[in-house]
Amino acid sequence: MEFSGGFHDECGVFGVCDSQDAANLAYLGLYALQHRGQESAGIATLEEGRILVEREMGYVADVFDEARLSRLPGRTAIGHVRYSTAGASLLINAQPIVFATGRGPLALAHNGNLVNARKIREGLEKSGALFTTTSDSEVILHLIARSKAPTLVGAIAEALQEVSGAYSLLILSREGIFAARDPNGIRPLSLGIREGSPVVASETCAFDLIEARYERDVEPGEIVRLSREGFSSQRFAFPRFTPCVFEHVYFARPDSLVFGKSVAATREAFGARLAREHPAPADVVVPVPDSGMYAGLGYARESRLPFALGLVRNHYVGRTFIEPKQSIRHFGVKVKLNPVREVVTGKRIVLVDDSIVRGTTSRKIVRMLREAGASEVHVRISSPPTMASCHYGIDTPTRRELIASRQSVEEIRGYIEADSLGYLSAEGMLEAFGRPAQSTCLACFTGEYPIEVPEEEREKEGAIAR
Repeated sequence: MEFSGGFHDECGVFGVCDSQDAANLAYLGLYALQHRGQESAGIATLEEGRILVEREMGYVADVFDEARLSRLPGRTAIGHVRYSTAGASLLINAQPIVFATGRGPLALAHNGNLVNARKIREGLEKSGALFTTTSDSEVILHLIARSKAPTLVGAIAEALQEVSGAYSLLILSREGIFAARDPNGIRPLSLGIREGSPVVASETCAFDLIEARYERDVEPGEIVRLSREGFSSQRFAFPRFTPCVFEHVYFARPDSLVFGKSVAATREAFGARLAREHPAPADVVVPVPDSGMYAGLGYARESRLPFALGLVRNHYVGRTFIEPKQSIRHFGVKVKLNPVREVVTGKRIVLVDDSIVRGTTSRKIVRMLREAGASEVHVRISSPPTMASCHYGIDTPTRRELIASRQSVEEIRGYIEADSLGYLSAEGMLEAFGRPAQSTCLACFTGEYPIEVPEEEREKEGAIAR
C-alpha cells in the first residue's frame, strides 16, 4: 500500500462484559487494533447505571495512562480507535459517543459508513433532533432513542432497519453490550470469551493480546447481547454476506482471523496466485513493508525465488511527520522507507505490494531501488487495479485521483518507471480468497456496490467513511 495519499485505516471497536479491570482490558484491545485508526481513541465504562467516558485525539498509548484509566471504573467497557472520515478530525467526533435516552444512557462505537445518514439526519433535524457531532454514527443513537419498541434490543433492531450501509457496532447499556453487524457483513466483528467474560472486537488479534478464546463472528444481520450470562442473539435482517476483500488485501493485521479466515494465509495465497499469473525474470523478491510482506512470501515460494527484505521501514514515522523546509520535501518516501543496498545492488527485483493508489509512491520506490543499484524492477500487485472509491468505511481518494481509473496497466507501468507491472486478476484474487464474486465486496476494484449508494453520495466520490 502506498504510504502517501493512499487508503487510510478505518476504525476498530472492542468490548468486554462483566470482567474485573474492564477499562484496562479495553485499553489492551484497542492497542492491538491501533492499525485500524490512529487519530483518536476512547473508552466508555458502565458503573452503577452510569456511563463514564474518556476520549482524546491521538494514539491509544498516548491517550490513556494509569490516571485516566482509573477514572473508568466498572466491569463492562467498550472502546474505539478512529480514523477521521465521516465527520471532521475533531474531539467531538471521537468515539464512543454517549447519549441520554429514556431507556437510560447509551454509548456507541462504530466501524463502517452509513450511505443514507445524510438523508436521515436531515429528517431528524427537521423534527427537532439536536446533533452534537458531525459523525454519521450519531444518527443510529437518535433512531434508537425515538423508537417505540418495548425493549432496547427491539429499538436497536428498528433503528438498524432504517439505516443502510456498512456497520459493525457496539452499544453499551445498562443491559450489557449489544454488538451488531450490517446484513452484508462488510466489516468484521468477532466474539470471544476471556475467563468466562464475553468479549467482542473488530479483529481476533485483540483476543490474542488479552488471552481470550475466539468463539465465532457476529453474523450479518445479527444483534448479539453480551452480559454476565454470556451471549444471546437476535436476527434483525436477512443476511446477504458480501465481506470486504480489502480487509484481507491490506487493512487487517496478518495475525488475525477475519471473516473466519487467516489473513496471513490469504495474503500468501494472493502472492502465490500472482506468481503464477505474472512470473518475472528476476533474482530476488522484495516486499514493500509491511503490507506486501505475506504476498511477497507467497510469490517467492511459488516462483522459487529468494525472498529478501530489501526495504526497511521506519515504524516511528506517523502521518503527522513534519517536513521542516520546502527544500527537503523531495525526500518524501525516504523518510519512511530505505533500501538495503547489499540486497538490491546488481539484482533484478520483483517488488511486491498490495495496491497502487495514485502511483506517486510506487514511482518513488522504484527510483529508490534503481538508485541503490537494482538492475531491473518488476512490480507485482497482489490485488486488481483499484479504480473506484469506497462508500463503506474506507477513506479512499476520489475516482479521478485513482491512477487505474484513467490509465491502462501499460500506462501505469510507464508512470511508475517499472520494467514490468502485473496485477493479480479479480478471478485469481477471489479463488485465493475462497469466495465467489457475487458474495464478496469488490467495489473498489469494479465500481459495483453490493449496497445501493445514493447518487448524492456517489457524486462526492471521496466517500465519507468511519
